[in-house]
Amino acid sequence: MVVFAQAIVNSDDMQVNKYECLVRLVDENGKIVSPFYFLDVAKKTKLYHKITKVVVTKTLEALQKINDVEFSINLSPDDLMHNETMDFISKAISQSNCAKRVVLEIVESEEIEELNAVSDSINQLKGLGCKVAIDDFGTGYSNFSYLMQINADFIKVDGSLIKDIDQNENSRVIAQTILQFANQLELKTVAEFVHNEKVMDEVKRMGFDYLQGFHLDEPKSLNEIIGG
Repeated sequence: MVVFAQAIVNSDDMQVNKYECLVRLVDENGKIVSPFYFLDVAKKTKLYHKITKVVVTKTLEALQKINDVEFSINLSPDDLMHNETMDFISKAISQSNCAKRVVLEIVESEEIEELNAVSDSINQLKGLGCKVAIDDFGTGYSNFSYLMQINADFIKVDGSLIKDIDQNENSRVIAQTILQFANQLELKTVAEFVHNEKVMDEVKRMGFDYLQGFHLDEPKSLNEIIGG
């Protein structure tokens, strides 16, 4: 398992001071494999929480070697409701002295039945100094009451809304509604899947705080970022 990271760009000055960490698998031939091909298998074989621990460990190690940047770590509701994983994450972050530069991206890909338990875990991690982002907001089970209950700092608007926002009026209206709601709650916003110049210009015009996508940066290894 290796950890890659993709830049998150400030829309005002187009500077990079945030990265999202992304897990990858290197197979026996040295090929880099996307988590699309192995995360579901990992969950079925009970290896998923080991992967989470690898990502947390390598991300915190990288934070010790680079200053003035934040790294985001993706966590699922399953991570937040798993006592052993939560104990590991809390201890690792506490010992790192980097909590204020850690953003926890909550992957909202499934309906959360144990919302109180998830909220308690998030508050525990925020108590250490971490920030919290809601990933993929605007699709699936996303809802505004959930957003308020877990006390988020960032909203990452899903790429399905962003990818054609320069030409799809429905996507633009939905994204604008999310932006207005976020502004009223003083939450920062990230536009995901910024894949060309026109989309970038549109989300900047709309007022997104941060931008992320292949037009701006492709994922690269943490070692490359630290050394770069």
